[in-house]
Amino acid sequence: MDSHERDEGGEQDVGGEQHVEDGRHVEGEREAPGGQRVVWAVVGTGIGPLMLAATEDGLVNVVFHATDAVRDRALARLASRLGTEPVHEPGSPLLAEAIRQLEAYFAGERRGFELPLDWSLISGFNRQVLRELAAGVPYGTVVGYGDLAGRVGQPGAAQAVGVAMGSNPLPVVVPCHRVVESDGGIGGFGGGLETKRRLLALEGVLPEPLF
Repeated sequence: MDSHERDEGGEQDVGGEQHVEDGRHVEGEREAPGGQRVVWAVVGTGIGPLMLAATEDGLVNVVFHATDAVRDRALARLASRLGTEPVHEPGSPLLAEAIRQLEAYFAGERRGFELPLDWSLISGFNRQVLRELAAGVPYGTVVGYGDLAGRVGQPGAAQAVGVAMGSNPLPVVVPCHRVVESDGGIGGFGGGLETKRRLLALEGVLPEPLF
């Protein structure tokens, strides 16, 4: 592995266009002093449980392998970063469309996501790179770290792109699994190489695992 090709996408640091849902208060959802609400749910998928969290601006966090311990650490990070305690609200309209689209994706019925995203957990160059990844690397394709750096006008910044992938708060939806080594290797992935292989297999880039 090249030095810039870092693991990405595991227990992410705790991010589309900012888009405000309607202002209705949903029972059970708490508001921060500034009116911010954060809701979360865990959904089962073919790569294991994913924790989804959303604000009124959109989906803000996706966390792989959401066991109780992983979930609790992610929720603590979200509370610290967003200034409000996330509330378990799987029926919230803030989460409904993300859950529906992810279920369709893992069923092989959807090739892209049309969701409002809240980018507030990430900024600067990392946000720029992840926005380009989300917009410019479609289902069934891959891109190298250096190539992605070139797309944002920083052709010498392959290592920084690796750091951006590791900071992605919205994996799967913002597809860091599609970023691979320049020599054709699969590259690293904080969600685990098997998870990366399964996502690329789902999209037809790699053959389906035999086991």
